[in-house]
Amino acid sequence: MPVNQSPSNAVKLNPDSLAQIEHRYKSERSQRLQHRGRIPSVDLLTSERFSTLAHDPWANNSGESNSASSPHPTSTRVLIVGAGFGGLLFAVRLLESQAYAARDITIMDTAGGFGGTWYWNRYPGIMCDVESYIYMPLLEETGYVPAMKYASGTELRRYAEAIAEKWGLARCALFRTTLRSLQWDEGDRGWIARAVREGAQDGLSSNITLNADMVVLASGPFSGPQIPDFPGIERYRGDLIHASRWDYGTTGGSAESPAMHKLKGKTVGVIGTGATAVQAIPHLAAWAKELIVFQRTPSAVDWRHNQRTDAESWKQISAKPGWQRRRMENFNSFTCNENPLPAEDLVGDAWTTMPSFSVLVGGPGNLEKDYLRRVSMTDHERQARIRNRVSQLVSNSETADLLQPWYRGWCKRPCFHDDYLPTFNRENVQLVDLRDREITGFTAHGVLVEQRQYAVDVAILSTGQTYCGAASPAEKAKISVRGRGGKSMAQKWATNPATLHGVVSADFPNLWYPGPHQIGVCANQMYVLDQLSRHVAYIISTALRQAGPGSKVVIEPTEEAEGRWAEEIVRRAGAMAGVAGCTPGYYNNDGEIDRPKDMEELMRAARLAPWGEGIAGYVNVLEEWRAGNDLEGLDIQYY
Repeated sequence: MPVNQSPSNAVKLNPDSLAQIEHRYKSERSQRLQHRGRIPSVDLLTSERFSTLAHDPWANNSGESNSASSPHPTSTRVLIVGAGFGGLLFAVRLLESQAYAARDITIMDTAGGFGGTWYWNRYPGIMCDVESYIYMPLLEETGYVPAMKYASGTELRRYAEAIAEKWGLARCALFRTTLRSLQWDEGDRGWIARAVREGAQDGLSSNITLNADMVVLASGPFSGPQIPDFPGIERYRGDLIHASRWDYGTTGGSAESPAMHKLKGKTVGVIGTGATAVQAIPHLAAWAKELIVFQRTPSAVDWRHNQRTDAESWKQISAKPGWQRRRMENFNSFTCNENPLPAEDLVGDAWTTMPSFSVLVGGPGNLEKDYLRRVSMTDHERQARIRNRVSQLVSNSETADLLQPWYRGWCKRPCFHDDYLPTFNRENVQLVDLRDREITGFTAHGVLVEQRQYAVDVAILSTGQTYCGAASPAEKAKISVRGRGGKSMAQKWATNPATLHGVVSADFPNLWYPGPHQIGVCANQMYVLDQLSRHVAYIISTALRQAGPGSKVVIEPTEEAEGRWAEEIVRRAGAMAGVAGCTPGYYNNDGEIDRPKDMEELMRAARLAPWGEGIAGYVNVLEEWRAGNDLEGLDIQYY
């Protein structure tokens, strides 16, 4: 058995060791807080200064030939914003409900094709770190067999395209179109969508208006790529790349075959060591003359052990109808630390041996009095094992020390890779530690850390995405939403955020979204999206059947129903208490969650929490509600 999977790696800690670990955690967190926010982040999609970094590198590769003035629909029964797996799932579940045909649906996306995050992200080595058999949606319906246990970004993008083709959605797409605003039209009982469309060939843009009966906001939990606004970055004369808009024209190679021959003889700098960098760095090191990695907080990198899907194993996995949902929920049981656990761990990877992830996503035991203490012990042992793994795989002890994670496992997204850590044994790879110092800017030739310049020919910003933790679905999608009487969705979220089941809100009828507030969450986002798309499809299709052929419906929750749902969320908000005290990151809004708050702020934060008792409990509530078959809590008008 490989060293990184061996039971001999298990670590048992004594009380003295635990005290030392807790002290180290606090020290590391304190260091990070000292440097927090000194250099503000910039959203690439809204910054004119960095617009060149945000452009679509794949604009000429999708085969789309529209110009800004090409014909487009002026009305649609359903407008879905987002052409990733979330948008596709909402479309497919609505089609399955028989409430709509494909011709009734328009899918709008800023991108030039289907795939969502897998359209934009094509950096070398990109893979999904959740097992493909549970991450790739609709596998039973399509009959598709993933090539590997963990799918590449290319396979995921092509699979999204295949879903669109199978359900006739490719003809429903309005690509290179950015939604700017939604306005409820009381007279027409629908939404007026205003957007900007960019031509694929001519590069020109035009304003378009679209009327929609229903709108689904399915653009994902992140609003776009971000970079730190480093002083002097505009003076840098080398090549600058954001990892989510990879430039193979500069590096050589392609997403399908990242042989980056243009990096030979060059020094490359990578800023950031999160999930993206963990996958890209081994490939960069193989081609660059020298690779300099700038690290602020090391990732906790466990084993992945990817392997091909063989025919016999697949036959066993997919033998019985309903297998994918059962496998998804088996995975959820382990990552949400249910009690008792299933007799068999079907996925059997490093995710399912991390019960402490339940502190972040919720679980049935989270509200128990001593749960955090008990799960912290298992997490201490897991993190100690990962630190030992670093020491085993990285030969230079000083470098190994810098790569060891000193924080609780749920504080930063866990990573899984078999080649990342050994990459630091290469002679051409240098690690620059930024725990107690920081990047102070750029020069014409490189990166400044305090007063030292690191000359680089290519600078790669692996600095993540903008996470809109407390923002409304409208703000997350970067649009203005005005509901009944011109009410602002952003203002509602700022004062009294409220939904029914996390998918629809009063005063914003016929507007649907997959959370991210007041819903159940889990490590496999695709399970969440599938459950929510089924739920929304049930509501809409039931209301339309009750209305009769040719009728319109206007659906929104009552304020009383929203209030009751918010109370249920607040009752369970304490389940997420373990996030307090984490090292700064996007999970805790860069440490802002620990800032002292008045009672009003605390109540708003509690109302924005996920379902604290875990995804299984949340889904049970939805299914019981649907079983009542009376659409309780919804105010439905028929026209």
